[in-house]
Formats: sequence, structure tokens, C-alpha cells
Amino acid sequence: MYTRKNQRNLTRSEKRRLVGALLELKRSGRYDEFVSMHGEYYVSDAEDRPRVAHMTPSFFPWHRTFLLKFEQALQKVDPSVSVPYWDWTSDNTPASSLWAEDFMGGTGRSSDRQVMTGPFAYRNGNWRINARITDGRFLTRDLGRPGNPVSLPTKAEVDAALNEPVYDAAPWDSTVTTGFRNRIEGWSAGGADRWRNHNRVHRWVGGLMMGATSPDDPVFWLHHAFMDLLWTRWQGAHPRSGYLPRQRLGRSDPQYRRVFSLDEPMPPWDVKPSEMLDHTRFYRYA
Repeated sequence: MYTRKNQRNLTRSEKRRLVGALLELKRSGRYDEFVSMHGEYYVSDAEDRPRVAHMTPSFFPWHRTFLLKFEQALQKVDPSVSVPYWDWTSDNTPASSLWAEDFMGGTGRSSDRQVMTGPFAYRNGNWRINARITDGRFLTRDLGRPGNPVSLPTKAEVDAALNEPVYDAAPWDSTVTTGFRNRIEGWSAGGADRWRNHNRVHRWVGGLMMGATSPDDPVFWLHHAFMDLLWTRWQGAHPRSGYLPRQRLGRSDPQYRRVFSLDEPMPPWDVKPSEMLDHTRFYRYA
């Protein structure tokens, strides 16, 4: 059992050890395997194949497993390391300590969005983006998108999602208008509120966080640790409202064999959502 802390509460040593483990995982090639996996399992509603990671009820248990496997890889480098979470409802500006020179580094320069500061800046020689996964060799960001400003989600917006009494609902995709999962994942039909919560954070960071290979930016893991914590908070607030759908969808359902029910193994690990409902056998949150 270990603890995931709020990134703002990390000591200087904890930050240094986390950065060191990230850089070593990158150097070994293991980091890019996780980036490729996320890209492979980014499947949209429009695609007629299984959809396990996004726009689907298994968004939370899939990413919990993904994050846990990544964290275990980090711990093989340094057993003291865990993935901290970024509470973007409070650390919500480019001036937050998250973006400091000794941690995640800052936003990209205006000409090409290339990140020039911090340990993941291309010019420091330790963070080369894999060209087989995406175009370009360097990490990019556009924090807050000054040219077309976007704000991070507020605590009130998160609370509105946490107040949803049901986990998810038919048609179990990006169009569902009720349920915690999509209220917090953040798909919407359009308008000013098109990108909500989780999705808006990806857009606020900009650059490589906007694509299917968003783990190219190491802040991805801190963002998803907070998403995992929000799922935990929702579970605590609604103890009688479990994962849905509980049963495998029938052949007549448009989402047959596309959506994963409670006890259907999720690729690529063959882990069932039901096995990932309780995080406390692995870690706790401070």
C-alpha cells in the first residue's frame, strides 16, 4: 500500500525522484509503449469495433488499470515513487507550481508551441517524442490557449458531476446526457460548453495533450490520477450506485460487443471492471 499525494504537496526530493523515474522509463523505451497503447485504444463512437478506453462506461476502470500499470513500471525504477494528482480546480493557472522549472516545465513558445523549460524540454536531450506515434520531435503545450482562451473546470462543475446519482446510461457513448461517467469525461453535443471537465483539461494544456497519444506529455498521468480520485469520491458519495452496465448487452443492442459490462475482461490486460472498483488494495489518496 502506498500513497498518491496532491502534486502541490510534494517535497523537492519527491519531485526530483518522480522526474528521474519518468526520464529513465523514457530512456528505456518503456514509456513510449504506454503512449502507443493509449493511442491504440482511442476508439470513437463512429468506429464499429470494441470501445474500452474512451466514450464508454469502462473509461474509469480502463484508465485506473492503465495508470496502475504505468505506476508499477515507475516503481521498478524507483520503489519510492507514486503518481501524484493535479487538482486543476485549484491549481488552475500557468503560474501554478506544477509548471515549475524543476517539475513539469512550462508552456510552449508562441512560434511552434515547443516547451523550452523543465526536464521534458527537447533541447535538454532527454524527452524526444517518438515520430512513429506523432509528428514532431518535441513536447508541445499552449497552456490556457491565450489566442482562444479556455479556462479549467471549476469546483462547481466537478461537484455537479459528482452529484449525478447514476454511473452511466444508454446509449453508453459520448452522446449520453446523464450519468457521472460522461458528465466528468466531458463529451457534449456542442456550443460553448462542448468540452467539459476531463476533456477541457486536455484542451487547456493543448499541444500533444490534445491527441490520442496524450501521454506524450507527462502531465497526462497527474491529470488522470485526479480523475481516478474523482471516481473514488463519486463512489463514496453514491455507495448504492455501482458500475453500469452490470450485464453484457444483448445482440439487439446497438452497442453489443462494443461496450464492456461489469464482468467482461478489458483488453489488453483481460482485467474486468469489477476487479478495479476498489483501489485501496493498491494505493490510497492523501
